[in-house]
Amino acid sequence: MKSQQKDIPLYTRVIMPEVTIGNVTIGGNQEIALQSMTNTDTNTIEDSIEQCKRIFDAGAHYVRLTAQGLKEAEVLKLIKQGLIQQGYTKPLVADIHFNPQAAIVAAQYVEKVRINPGNYVTLGSLHKTDYDETEYIAELNKIAENLRPLIDVCKKHNTAIRIGVNHGSLSNRIVSKYGDTPLGMAMSMIEFLQICKSENFTNIVCSIKASNTRIMVYATRLLVQKMKEENLLFPIHLGVTEAGAGEDGRIKSAVGIGTLLLEGIGDTIRVSLTEAPEHEIPVCKTIVDYRNRVFADNLHTVLPFDIRPNPFTYTKFISHSVYGIGGNAAPIVIANSMNIGADWFFHDNSVLTKEDGDYDLEYILFDDLQAKHIGKHIVIEIEVEQIHHLHTKHIPEDCIIVLRYGGKKLQYWIQKLYAELHNAHCNPPIILRLQYDIESYNTFEIQAAMDAGSVFIDGFCDGLWIENQHVSESECVQLAFSILQATRARFTKTEFISCPSCGRTLFNIEKTLAEVKAKTSHLQGLKIAVMGCIVNGPGEMADADYGYVGAGKGLVHVYCKQQIIRKNIPEQEAVESLIEVIKENGDWKEH
Repeated sequence: MKSQQKDIPLYTRVIMPEVTIGNVTIGGNQEIALQSMTNTDTNTIEDSIEQCKRIFDAGAHYVRLTAQGLKEAEVLKLIKQGLIQQGYTKPLVADIHFNPQAAIVAAQYVEKVRINPGNYVTLGSLHKTDYDETEYIAELNKIAENLRPLIDVCKKHNTAIRIGVNHGSLSNRIVSKYGDTPLGMAMSMIEFLQICKSENFTNIVCSIKASNTRIMVYATRLLVQKMKEENLLFPIHLGVTEAGAGEDGRIKSAVGIGTLLLEGIGDTIRVSLTEAPEHEIPVCKTIVDYRNRVFADNLHTVLPFDIRPNPFTYTKFISHSVYGIGGNAAPIVIANSMNIGADWFFHDNSVLTKEDGDYDLEYILFDDLQAKHIGKHIVIEIEVEQIHHLHTKHIPEDCIIVLRYGGKKLQYWIQKLYAELHNAHCNPPIILRLQYDIESYNTFEIQAAMDAGSVFIDGFCDGLWIENQHVSESECVQLAFSILQATRARFTKTEFISCPSCGRTLFNIEKTLAEVKAKTSHLQGLKIAVMGCIVNGPGEMADADYGYVGAGKGLVHVYCKQQIIRKNIPEQEAVESLIEVIKENGDWKEH
């Protein structure tokens, strides 16, 4: 197996230069900073101040507010003053879209502004899709010219800039050269970093986000590599955009953010939930706390050689197929009881049985493996310490391996197991059996998502089996399915892509999402987006089959893929209109 790098980047932080944002410093060996974003109308000063206070009180290091126009940018000054008067001195961040002048105004009042490279294109390039090299460079030079006024203001006021690249909002120029790909996202960032470097401006934070966890992870890994190659190192902000609400939003965020944090990438994070923004901070804390404990337990880990063919794209490790497990099949889910939704169940401590009863497989421990098992279809359970002894026994060609583990070194042992099996010229399906002893369900779901998510996002394993004595088996089964869906390894339910809302959203997105879920959650395999506005909506719902996107006060656009099917539908009619569009396209099923 060939690798793109020398060693697995696990449990060792990727050190980026420190950047100061007001009275908060990120990067280096500083703690991972937490943030959220208000969903109030920025013009409602008192409401915005109170929500900032709630977010800060929850433990955020800084708070972001939308500044979609000059008026909102000016209002940030009053919000900042109001917070300081009440003893809240932590930094504020302005979120800018489409209006570079608003960024220049906001940079005078807040400690950081967030800009999107896709919004700094010239008007003439909005519909241009083909560029020769001369045109490409000319457009880039024009962007640099447009960016300089903001850099000058940020230098004067010691304001940081977060360059935020979002999947789905890449410029036509970037797409023409690199495609709508993780590489395109990384190079969009690199171009802006080069402009900043040419202006001797280094007060920068970088982020590459997507609602697709694979794209988010691969693009960020690629960005870090490109930053090292170009000597353009800056702190990294992590987040999965439009993650959704409830358990699904938490699991999706833990998979994407957690995978990178466990590799040492990331200096600040935001969990984007379609909920009150202060609810995001406890989730951030749980993710970072587990990352810190994993790192503390692995200070002296000697890492194996990285066996991933390419860490920047999805590659499934294809095993032998045994009774439909492995090969090109989607990962299975296992439980200890039947009739709770799992694909297979384990009983009598000796048999693994398919839920429909078609197959029974003898289940043995590694130490009990004998010559009599050669030629049989069996399941062999192995513990991590036994991986070193795989070469001492003949592993039957048509067996299934179950790796049982309950520690904090999972990514290391997965790589070790695959490497040892490869050296033994053995390629059985591998089931990941994770065992926990965690009373808090919220903590449990985050840890399991970070553990298993970081495995399946890289194409390892053919099944997932989660156990926790404090949680019902049915909940463990549903958690396993949710993690597989968050990693895009297996889709078993409707996926909802929804933004966390902000001051640009002109309807109650939490209520709307709940209504859409109630009426469409039975549509297994469909991806439905509920987006607050047209700023991020069309781009960030790039993977969605259908979309409900705010178009103005009380009005909604309904999308199929990337096409607007119905425009300016009154909000009170929009959910039914969405359902009608799904029916018209033949994707509707009755309950």
